[in-house]
Amino acid sequence: MPTEPAFQNVSFPSAGATAYGYLAVPPAGHGPGLIVIQEWWGLTAHIKDVTDRFAQAGFVALAPDLYGGRVAHDSAEAARMMADLPTERGVDLLSGAVGYLLSRPETDGDSLGTVGFCMGGGFVLALAAKDQRVAAAVPFYGVIRDGAPDFSRLRAEILGQYGEEDPTVPPQSLDDLKARIVAQSGIVPDFRLYPGAGHAFFNDARPQAYNADAARSAWESTLAFLRTHLAPSA
Repeated sequence: MPTEPAFQNVSFPSAGATAYGYLAVPPAGHGPGLIVIQEWWGLTAHIKDVTDRFAQAGFVALAPDLYGGRVAHDSAEAARMMADLPTERGVDLLSGAVGYLLSRPETDGDSLGTVGFCMGGGFVLALAAKDQRVAAAVPFYGVIRDGAPDFSRLRAEILGQYGEEDPTVPPQSLDDLKARIVAQSGIVPDFRLYPGAGHAFFNDARPQAYNADAARSAWESTLAFLRTHLAPSA
């Protein structure tokens, strides 16, 4: 019978304040680090479940709480909460989370991965562009606010997961984003489009958006990507 991951709520210094998050440690007790970045809804039960799944797959996974304990109940509230978190502030908070996770004894290595969804997918790219401790970045249908970041300091490999039917992140916009990343960093991102999938296709807590086939394929390729670039034995 498989052993379950251990999980706990944690606090850590970040961006001049005390930040909070949800930490899940794999059954082995150690592994490569992974930052899991929330959707615009907040640190929901779904994001905690995804964090647990990554821990079960062998990663020391931390989901920082970017909203300080608040969770949106509708899209209007989520939009307001996202607008109240400037991209620069969010990246600073996430950089603090990176330092905290790498400092923990359970985390192997001196670099880690990031995975984020919707708003969190945009933060994945913004964080990787700034923080060279990020070695592997996986944005799921990432919404980029405040314009695309400067990727000239980027060192992370990128796997992007997107739905062909997502009006929030039109497939044609990915061509421009890919060209920008290549021109500024020399890194060629792997952007994948899933037929029939729309925005939030991975969120199985939202049946109206969830696409089981796309979610399964994206999950499998994400694990393979992270294991390749962080720890082949994970």
